[in-house]
Amino acid sequence: MIHHSTTDAGTPAAAPAGTTAGATAGTARALAAELPGRVGEHVELAGWLHRRRALKSVTFLVLRDRSGLAQVVAPAGTADLPEETVLRVRGTVTANHRAPNGVELTGPAVEVLSRPVAAPPFDLFRPTVPASLPVVLDHAPVTLRHPRLAALHRVSAASVHGFRAALDARGFTEIHTPKVVSSATESGAEVFALDWFGRPAYLAQSPQFFKQTMVGVFERVYETGPVFRAEPHDTARHLAQYTSLDAELGFVADHRDVMALVREVLAGMTGAVAERAGGALAALGAGLPAVPAEIPSLHFTEAMRMLGADEPDLSPEHERRLGAWALREHGSAFLFVTGYPMRKRPFYTCPDPDRPEYSNSFDLLFRGLELVTGGQRLHRYEDCLAALAARGEPVGPYEGYLRAFAHGMPPHGGFALGLERWTARLTGEENVRRTALFPRDVHRLTP
Repeated sequence: MIHHSTTDAGTPAAAPAGTTAGATAGTARALAAELPGRVGEHVELAGWLHRRRALKSVTFLVLRDRSGLAQVVAPAGTADLPEETVLRVRGTVTANHRAPNGVELTGPAVEVLSRPVAAPPFDLFRPTVPASLPVVLDHAPVTLRHPRLAALHRVSAASVHGFRAALDARGFTEIHTPKVVSSATESGAEVFALDWFGRPAYLAQSPQFFKQTMVGVFERVYETGPVFRAEPHDTARHLAQYTSLDAELGFVADHRDVMALVREVLAGMTGAVAERAGGALAALGAGLPAVPAEIPSLHFTEAMRMLGADEPDLSPEHERRLGAWALREHGSAFLFVTGYPMRKRPFYTCPDPDRPEYSNSFDLLFRGLELVTGGQRLHRYEDCLAALAARGEPVGPYEGYLRAFAHGMPPHGGFALGLERWTARLTGEENVRRTALFPRDVHRLTP
């Protein structure tokens, strides 16, 4: 039985014989994933028609909701509904080992809630995505309904949950800082300029200065939010807007305390993915890495010696080679590279007291890709002024930032983790654009 909830003109339709317009009032909706535990019960499902298969004696409707797929067994000749029709279905949960999750809905009453007026750019019921990346991104509001594409973002969401939970458990306070700032001098990256009521302003490259000053208030803070980099990189690892997971904590001994926190956060993130998105990860054919009790660490100078190079920073090829070494020698998908040259780090980075040309900072490589940057910061007002002077930087643009240091700041440090890179590396995606809902890069400003 098919019940259309509206007419073509959008006005309420009369209920067909044998049904009433209010038949579902007060009925609790069930989810597809719940059906194995409800065999024999009469339930109501709602979702999208994922696929319709008409056989001679029966019609199978596969319904998709946020939890997964459910098979509905309808009589032969059931109305020819197009995929992505939004349905409400009531029927009896019946065991069938050949159906998704071993159950199906029989004796259904089907109500059409809305019909699509256009077909998706490809069949969403296909097990793989039969379209190029530009097609997927151009039609993201509908292509993201494909279970595999949606799974990437379920993994991402679970990762953020784990990040928050790990820091909440350690006494951190979540903060939300401005994304429009007055200074373009937070880091060496290019910035996006805009007009702020007739005054020059910029999209924030990071929450760095804000999270440092908030250490003077809460001691331990974190933020999840967008950051903006107007760098003209058209690569598989760069976005002009990405989601940064930031943390900053006070009263550290040095950068190693921050590295220990990174390890705990990674353990929390992988644990949350296993708990909340294990099915999504399995659907992607991906596995969780083991987070070692102590992540292996390599000083920058030692990395250069191993690589046979003499550079001020690591190239992508260097990262891949070091990642392979960590896996081969330590069985670890993670590797800390510490002690980057001071000339390649922001002015607020604390130098190594024993080798001041190198820094108390680090990058974390994950499967051969830079994922995290962090370190110990300068915390004395006079040291910040000296660092700016040494680089020929004016104090003026930093006055708001330095004000906190003028009133006393503890030794502190922190890190930032790129969510899209993490998700891409975790799931085996080669391009970070697949792990951003609506990516922004040098070419893309819509949808």
